[in-house]
Amino acid sequence: MTSEKKERAIETFRNDFNCSQAVLSSFAPGLNLDKDTALKIACGFGGGMGKMQNTCGTVTGAIMVLGLKYGKYREDDEPAKEKTYDAVIRLTGEFKRMNNTINCRELLGYDLNNEEDRKIIEEKNLFGTICEKCVGDAVTILENIFSA
Repeated sequence: MTSEKKERAIETFRNDFNCSQAVLSSFAPGLNLDKDTALKIACGFGGGMGKMQNTCGTVTGAIMVLGLKYGKYREDDEPAKEKTYDAVIRLTGEFKRMNNTINCRELLGYDLNNEEDRKIIEEKNLFGTICEKCVGDAVTILENIFSA
């Protein structure tokens, strides 16, 4: 069964927002962050952080969600930092289990910054298959973490 957040995230991704924006914005309203601000914050993280194809934007967006939910904001709150780190480890471990990697270039198998590779990505609809799956996976993992 597809959750409302997952549907919202995939729809956001399909509407020309990046993967990181899609994940963060789908959780933002429930975490006291308006959607427009969430979209702006996450904008630079798509394509593996600014199209550098490092950590997948769905993962960085999900890590931002974890920070909003559990993050340390007081000097004396080390338990909040540790809870956040533990959740990040759980998130990335589960994402790797589902997708073999958290690296954007490895997930896509092509270079977003190479014109020929970009054409192949578009011809094979990898944004619509691989990236949408990653968006959905990140949302599902977060929902599982929050329900535990």
